[in-house]
Amino acid sequence: MTDTGPRHKLLIPVSPGAEAPLYQQIIDGIKREISAGRLAPDALLPSFRALAEQLLVSVITVKRAYEELEREGLIYRKQGLGTFVSPNGVGRSRQLKMREAKRLLVEALRTGIEAGLGTDELMEMVGELMERQEVKR
Repeated sequence: MTDTGPRHKLLIPVSPGAEAPLYQQIIDGIKREISAGRLAPDALLPSFRALAEQLLVSVITVKRAYEELEREGLIYRKQGLGTFVSPNGVGRSRQLKMREAKRLLVEALRTGIEAGLGTDELMEMVGELMERQEVKR
């Protein structure tokens, strides 16, 4: 295991007023941190309690988020040592995001086809959105 240094202070914006539940906002935030490389493989994550205090949410909410991330293979726990980013976390996060992007694209294409749009129109629409940078990189 690599030297993890102090626990990473996660800057994950969460809001009780947001559409997604708090635990999902935490999951999405940690995935973003991993994908962006701000959380390196084997980085030590805050404890349930520390993250709950930082984000002003319940420990149960953080526990649920961590359990889901662990199920997805993005983090792992070592008894008595803490919770860490998986060595393959960046690759796994990218893989999960690609799967979600494909699902959303299929849904969008299906909607466009149901609206009577053809392949050329759909491709033109994607091109325009990319050019206008409505899809942020």
